[in-house]
Amino acid sequence: MDAAVDSLREVFKPVTSSVLTTMAAFLPLMLLPGLVGDFMFIIPFVVSVALAISLIEAFWMLPVHISAARLNFDKTSRTQALRKRFTHWVRMTYCRLLIRVLRYPKRSLGVIGLLLVAALGLLASGQVRVQFFAFDPSRLFYINVQMPPGTPLQTTMDTLLKIEGKAREHLEDNDARGIISVAGQMFTEMAPYFGDQYGQIAFSLNPDHNQTRPIDEIVDAMRADVLAVPGPNRVNFFVIKPGPPTSSPINIKVRGDNFQQLRTATDALWRELEAMPAVRDIRDDDSEGKPELRLHLNTDALQRTGLRTSDVMRDIRLLFDGELVASMQDQGEKVEVRVRARPLTTDDIDAALRQPIALPAGAGQQAHEIPLGELVHVSTGAGKAYIRHYNFRRTITLQAELDQAQMDTVTANRLIQEKWQTLRVQFPGVDLDFTGELDDIQESLDAMASLFLFGIGLIYLILGSQFRSYFQPFMILATVPLAFIGVVFGLAVTHNPLSLYTLYGVVALAGIAVNAAIVMIDAANTRLAAGMSVLHATIYAARRRVIPIIITSLTTIAGLFSLATGLAGESLVWGPVASAIVWGLAFSTVLTLFVIPLLYRTFMRVRER
Repeated sequence: MDAAVDSLREVFKPVTSSVLTTMAAFLPLMLLPGLVGDFMFIIPFVVSVALAISLIEAFWMLPVHISAARLNFDKTSRTQALRKRFTHWVRMTYCRLLIRVLRYPKRSLGVIGLLLVAALGLLASGQVRVQFFAFDPSRLFYINVQMPPGTPLQTTMDTLLKIEGKAREHLEDNDARGIISVAGQMFTEMAPYFGDQYGQIAFSLNPDHNQTRPIDEIVDAMRADVLAVPGPNRVNFFVIKPGPPTSSPINIKVRGDNFQQLRTATDALWRELEAMPAVRDIRDDDSEGKPELRLHLNTDALQRTGLRTSDVMRDIRLLFDGELVASMQDQGEKVEVRVRARPLTTDDIDAALRQPIALPAGAGQQAHEIPLGELVHVSTGAGKAYIRHYNFRRTITLQAELDQAQMDTVTANRLIQEKWQTLRVQFPGVDLDFTGELDDIQESLDAMASLFLFGIGLIYLILGSQFRSYFQPFMILATVPLAFIGVVFGLAVTHNPLSLYTLYGVVALAGIAVNAAIVMIDAANTRLAAGMSVLHATIYAARRRVIPIIITSLTTIAGLFSLATGLAGESLVWGPVASAIVWGLAFSTVLTLFVIPLLYRTFMRVRER
């Protein structure tokens, strides 16, 4: 009982601070904005609750369990003796290495500085791939087909079946579990489209295992043959991505007032995207609608006949659309009363142009009629299925996918902006708005940086209140760049991308990495207050805390090891997060065991002077 109480009294403050600093790193992540924040909210919430409960277990339940166990250390078992010899060997070996480091402080800190420079070099050189939104591709993709306007539904279906046949040629027996072709509709991430000219083929693949091919390999294998099928105006692939909803890597809103100029500018950008090897599946949300009959008034004919423009416009409206003359209530529902001419089919243009328009009666003359076709200039064309606006201006949204192995999102959008600087002189009334994944990245990075600084600030306040020092918390926070070194080297070794979720793990790691330094500096301060010299207090604290530090780090690493290494299945979302924590914690633990004693001895000696 006395031993349990004494041990609790010794570690109460450092353990509490360790848990609170970890919570301080995780809690700000609950404030991450946007869909990504909503998707990741559950992680810091669950971790914070679990850590709070672990304090209750450690301070109230664990001492009771230890005292109730009535362990007898006078008669050690063979296992206990072996453990004692092993821990003694670890302590002695560590102390010998630590003394060597303390003898050469400048050289030791220089090595740490070189490691940090090497980590930054790996990022700057591109050895660590940057892919901010890295997802595990689901086993579902679509082929979207858009035929020319006016295409009959059966023709669209026939084309879909041809494309489906070409795609099936590249599927192995165990690849797909279901394929369905649907004509008359097309669902995309931008908007749903309905009409006879639209079609979509859905491919549901078998669950991922060792015998199945990756979905990207399957899509790339069939892409050339599918795009070579004659008939469609546009064909593109759309792979479903799990995780929080995000926009395409390239998402450009082309804005202007003149629709013809807008379409021309979009086509120019389209050609620039086609010239970039990493860009694929280019598409926009501008689609042609139904055929239109366009009537332009012949002003000369109106003057000869004495008709007013408003009269002719009213007659045309009565012929085709009708005119609202009244409204009434029917069982609480508003019903409009519209007057119009006998319905005529717009397919027969000649019949529409033969419709008579009454002329005003002249002096001494009876009024007579004139065909509509003699009063107008006629043209035909395709109308717009949709006219979209963004910030009060007409807009066409241009989207495309990226091969992240060749180019990342930020680089691709920067290149497009550079190309637009050359093109914009041709389109003075058009401007671009870069949104999509680039906008999501910028929002998330800005928020992540602020939350990281907020978390570091909370950690500093917690450490400052425990150690009653303004300077010692900075020594403890030195473990954060040490953890960053481990994260970068880990990503380079495992070939995982530096994604937004990896940065999420780095922010969380800031609270985990400081735990070893907290318990070590707390022990050194205790011995220093008891009268030891700075050197003796440093070595004593390091020797006393090395085993608990190693055990704590190893248990955390062991819990995340299978996820980080992909033993239970690889994940581009959670794998890099676990890998960042595992590698960062492993590096920071090893380096902390030497760097923190070195910093403590160096700066505490300066304060004594």
